[in-house]
Amino acid sequence: MSGDERYTIGDLARRTGLSVRTIRYYADHGIVPPTDRSSAGYRLFDAEAIARLELVRTLRDLGVDLAAIRRVMDREVPLHEVATAHAEALAAQIRVLRLRQAVLIVAARRGAGPAEVDDLHRLAQLTARERQHLVDDFLDSVFTDDWMPYPGVIVSMTPELSDDPSAEQVQAWVEVAELCRDPGFRTSMRRLARQHAADDDVPGLPRPDAVAIVRDEVAGALAAGIDPTGDEAEPVVAAVTRRYARLHGLPDGAHLRQRMLDRLVLADDPRRDRYLDLLSVINGWSGRGAVTPAVRWFIQALRVRMPVEAGSQPNQVIA
Repeated sequence: MSGDERYTIGDLARRTGLSVRTIRYYADHGIVPPTDRSSAGYRLFDAEAIARLELVRTLRDLGVDLAAIRRVMDREVPLHEVATAHAEALAAQIRVLRLRQAVLIVAARRGAGPAEVDDLHRLAQLTARERQHLVDDFLDSVFTDDWMPYPGVIVSMTPELSDDPSAEQVQAWVEVAELCRDPGFRTSMRRLARQHAADDDVPGLPRPDAVAIVRDEVAGALAAGIDPTGDEAEPVVAAVTRRYARLHGLPDGAHLRQRMLDRLVLADDPRRDRYLDLLSVINGWSGRGAVTPAVRWFIQALRVRMPVEAGSQPNQVIA
């Protein structure tokens, strides 16, 4: 290609794939100025115009506005500065679009009406400070002054949405925020916290509560499809109650099994599993696995083995 060769707008259109109208527009606005004119008055361009048009097309495809492109072409501003500014602007737009997508996905999944969609959108748009206030208020209501847990417990219950969350994390946050505001869930979690405190009434390091022991010991029985009311469940029940008794320094008998049953009935809340699953998504943790199936299996297994006495209330929760 000769350095002094000249091209018409039609030539440039054929070489670049851009339309004649587009190239004429860029020429009119000084983005790709002509080098010369023909004897008939037609604009002519040199080889550099082809390179400029390729760069303009690339920048336009990347969303850079024409004013910024012209400043780059006129060397008023370095290309890397324009690229940095537009990359940051695109990142902000992506975050907004991701947020909107998450709200729409949740709304579509629920068949939400206008009021609920508005509420979901508002929850998704909370600032970091507003999110922290909502979570702190929830945790303060759960872990009341009569039981101050180990710091790790609070951390393990705290969602921390990143500054650049995925759509899945935003969806998870919206659901967590709804649970944090739910008075019924707050009450349930507060009762579970008190239950955990009661199961940690032996001095020393933190010990597994009834739910944790059941989760660990019953997993195999669930996987094997063992009937909780059948004879095959007996060794599992014995292993759970024996471990629970040993940890709490109590004899394995009717009183201890009633105590376990009371705590497990209280813990039978699938919302707790859902909260922890959502927490794992938000914080990028590995899934913990649901405890509700194990709790329900053991409740059934324990109930069929509890002696029924006249006037007894086997499901009364111990305060």
